[in-house]
Order: sequence, then structure tokens, then C-alpha cells
Amino acid sequence: DDVPLNGPTLDGLAAEEFIHQSMAIIIEDIVKKATDVKEKVCEWRSPDQLKELLDLELRDGGESDSKILQRCRDAIRYSVKTSHPRFFNQLYAGMEPYSMVASFIAEALKPSLYTYEVAPVFTLMEDAVLRKMKELIGWEEGGDGIFNPGGSMSNMYAMNLARYNHSPDIKELGLSAAPRLVVFTSQEVGLISQQLYWELELRTSMWFHLIRGRAPHTYFPDILVLSQDIRGNVLE
Repeated sequence: DDVPLNGPTLDGLAAEEFIHQSMAIIIEDIVKKATDVKEKVCEWRSPDQLKELLDLELRDGGESDSKILQRCRDAIRYSVKTSHPRFFNQLYAGMEPYSMVASFIAEALKPSLYTYEVAPVFTLMEDAVLRKMKELIGWEEGGDGIFNPGGSMSNMYAMNLARYNHSPDIKELGLSAAPRLVVFTSQEVGLISQQLYWELELRTSMWFHLIRGRAPHTYFPDILVLSQDIRGNVLE
């Protein structure tokens, strides 16, 4: 009965103090320590050990601010420091302070980019970036665009657009209105791309890997010589 359903759980001053203390932890344990080459990339623990250290049991009651702040420290301590100078992965880079501050602002404002009414500043920023990108690729007459969270989602949108371009009736009539579509990919295609193929409800039997040639971005042409049954179902 005492839980507020539409309002802050703390008064203004207490909430401000908690945020200040949280930011101090972020500055010290992430911005400073997590980017220090002398610090560890990760304090590795086995899953069972980590469960004991973090105490992940979900309880009915809340916890004190001091306990929550300690949990913040523990979460940072046992996480992989992806901004560390010795963390090497093709999907990560070092810490970029301007982007970090931008993410803090975005999280604090909690905007949704679906209307100008809700997010006027971010909507105009998005439009400016898209216009510049279209200019760089030579779309002088304009065009449309969308921001994606990663390569896998980008591939899904690209395959969906390609399918719609060849079979525009599919939007209204569904897959039954389209011929059997074929996908050609390199042998290096990952599992994610195959999962996107399944998401688009395409047949895995019509997925073909091409053999890469010696020169960059080339493939052996004779691999495209398919059986008559398959050739009859390839859109040209």
C-alpha cells in the first residue's frame, strides 16, 4: 500500500544525493580504473562463485541506498572492462568521453524518437545526420534512412527490402505471393545471418555459399551454375 505507482521513490534531495554518490562510483571505478592499463580487465569468477558473490536472489523488500551502492561497486568489479586498453575485440573500442556523456543525457531524458512532440531535439539531430549520410553516398534527390543497433539488424532490413523490391505484393498477400527466393552469401557468413534468414521465413534449402576467389571481393563464377530446378526459381 505504501509503494508509489506514479512518482519518485525518494524525495528530491535524497534522490540527488544518491545520484551524486552513484556518479562518483562510475568516475572512480569505470572512468579511471577500468581504463587504467595497470588494473585488471576482469576479476574472473566461475558462474557458481559469481552467484554467491553477487547475491542475486529477488526479494519482496527493497534495500538501503548504501547496499544498492555496494551492489553497483560489485557489478562493476566483476564485469569485463571493455574500455580497458588490453581488452581486444573487434566490436569494442576505448572509452570516448563525449559519447559517454551523451548516453548519460539520453538516459536521463528518456526520449522516444517516434515523434517530434516527444523528442524535438533528438528528432532534428537524427534528421541532420541522415541528411549528411545521404549526401556522402551521393543521394542528391534525398531518400530515407533508419539507424540500426548493429550489423545483424542492418542485414535483416537489407534482406527484407530486397525481398520487397522483387516482390512488392508480399506486403499484402504474404509469402504465398512470392516465388522461391534464393540467397547467395560468402562462406564466412555467421549464424546470425542464418537466423535472420529464418526470421524472414525463407527456406534454408535455398541458401548457397559462394567460394571466394583469390582477388578481393571476387567469387568463382562456376559455383553459380545451378540445377535447372533451382535456376527456375531464382529471380533475375
